[in-house]
Amino acid sequence: MAFIKLQFKPGVNRDTTDYSGEGGWWECDKIRFRSGFPEKLGGWQHALSASFIGYCRQMWNWVTTFQDNLTAIGTNVKVYIEVAGNLFDITPLRTVDPTFIAPTTTNSVSTTIGTTTVVFNFGAVVHEAETGSYVQISGVVGPIGGILSAEINGNHQITKIDNFKFSIQSLTTATATVAAAGGAGITVSFEIAPGYAITTAGYGWGTGTWGRGAWGSGTTTPIYLPLRDWWFDNFDNDLVMNIRNGEGYWWERGILSVPDVALATKAIRLVDYAAAQGFDPTAVPIKIMQLLVSQQDKHLIAFGAVPFGFTDPADFDPLLIRWSDQDTPGQWFPEVTNTAGDIRLSRGSRIVRALPTRQEILVWTDTTLYTLQFLGTTDVYGLQEYSDNISIISPRACISASNVTFWMGKDKFYAYTGRVETLPCTLRKHVFQNINRYQADQIICGTNEEWNEVWWFYPSANSDYNDSYVVYNHLDQVWYYGMLPRTAWLDTALHPDPLACNTPTDTNAGMLYQHEIGLDDDGEPMVSYIRSNDFDLEDGEHYMLLKRLIPDVDFSHSLVNADVIPDPHTHGNPVVTITMYSRNFPGSARFSDPADTQAVVFDSDVGLYTEQVFMRARARQMAFQIKSENLGVQWALGSPRIEARADGKR
Repeated sequence: MAFIKLQFKPGVNRDTTDYSGEGGWWECDKIRFRSGFPEKLGGWQHALSASFIGYCRQMWNWVTTFQDNLTAIGTNVKVYIEVAGNLFDITPLRTVDPTFIAPTTTNSVSTTIGTTTVVFNFGAVVHEAETGSYVQISGVVGPIGGILSAEINGNHQITKIDNFKFSIQSLTTATATVAAAGGAGITVSFEIAPGYAITTAGYGWGTGTWGRGAWGSGTTTPIYLPLRDWWFDNFDNDLVMNIRNGEGYWWERGILSVPDVALATKAIRLVDYAAAQGFDPTAVPIKIMQLLVSQQDKHLIAFGAVPFGFTDPADFDPLLIRWSDQDTPGQWFPEVTNTAGDIRLSRGSRIVRALPTRQEILVWTDTTLYTLQFLGTTDVYGLQEYSDNISIISPRACISASNVTFWMGKDKFYAYTGRVETLPCTLRKHVFQNINRYQADQIICGTNEEWNEVWWFYPSANSDYNDSYVVYNHLDQVWYYGMLPRTAWLDTALHPDPLACNTPTDTNAGMLYQHEIGLDDDGEPMVSYIRSNDFDLEDGEHYMLLKRLIPDVDFSHSLVNADVIPDPHTHGNPVVTITMYSRNFPGSARFSDPADTQAVVFDSDVGLYTEQVFMRARARQMAFQIKSENLGVQWALGSPRIEARADGKR
């Protein structure tokens, strides 16, 4: 019998049929290609010992002049600063109505025996809080009903409200019923209300147009309420941020003499920052789609904004771009003596995203791509339309890598290299026919520069959350895909490895992971496999008789930091399973006899290969698969050989 070397084209192709793609790869999960050959992805581990609250939608990393490496994490509930593995809650305090009167907090705490409920009573003052939001409490003097003051003071979620009261839960059950206690120095500060974790359909009263239909009736057509999303950027040491289509905020790192104080300080509204700097707060846009710092010329830019002279969020213009005075982010009042100003786009119905690149800022509307460039003249900025009749599927579906900008449209992938091009994709049908478009705003894009990869995470058709990914290797120009729940991704030179956030199962299970470290799924086995297209002998005219396989699997490639795991083969006896699937016609179901499915076993001595695997299979078509599902296994496939010959036509 003759030996046949199995060498498959790099990349995975699902845009043809399985049989017509002979010589390539058809199906995979958690693999990548190195020099044209598939291998298992690197693993991931917890980057923090603690969890965060909510679904993370944005991360931003920067280093200050204090030499602290900070990462901002924005969820639908909270905003955090992560530094040295510690989380600091900087969630802004909510804005109250001007008619709101500060509540009387003296002796406002009560408990009920046998319960963990702690009630705050503000008398006749409406506190305007919402169930599920968070409140910062300090100054309570206890114990109260057997509950220590240390359990009451701190950050708590409001579990119940009425007009004048709200309740929180303590860890200790009250041993007595107590009313009107806590002392005279109680301080209660309400955080901004949480947003939606995902795009949510609303029905009923309050979601339709006022005055239409019978009294008390609601809508029968859903109103889609957007998920809470944050935009971050740093202005020197400080963090500037905004809720997408919401208000802007400022977090100050602090002064050199007390650099650690600011880590526990809440962010403030951008209008309050402007007022504190001595500028007109009414000139600051009160509603913004995205805040961005033009680092080359030090302007703070609002993409989508309330026009100058208007202070009502209802006057929001989704195509307007406004910017502050140069190097003065609190000054938004345009004057002859400063560079504050605005410009408006003419095509599309709304700005979707702005992305800074090397010499320009790319601005997408829902139909057109523009470039915004600093002119250095009295006009300050100029616009140029680059392409129309294009799309972008979500605000976070774009990224720049190696001076090329990639993004996912609504039905194809694009690349911008100075001109807009459609990016050839062998997984286009697989991806775009399997997206939950109602949750498309969750789609994110990130780079993995070490491997020349661009990743997109998206919700599959049957999922409300990101559960799938597709990867483009822009160096080798190949595609691959898999399943992995991630809501945010950050790859930066300031961290040794990419950071990503999981899709939590509840609001208290948000985890930050460090990727490309270790071999496993945070201590659990990572299932990794790839399967080829069907192949045959002589175009399938003859049956193929398979008797033997000569494996070529390498365990010596380390994808981990040697300082963390010196030996990449942590499994003492690493195992991959090689399966040869067979069938007689393209329309037939595949079958594999368990007796013919062999495990290729390697001893712990790296480089000692199993010489051969005997198997017996007879069919017109075969498909090759390699798979690992044990802890501590790292594999890379070479060019295995099979012993096969023609074996008749029937």
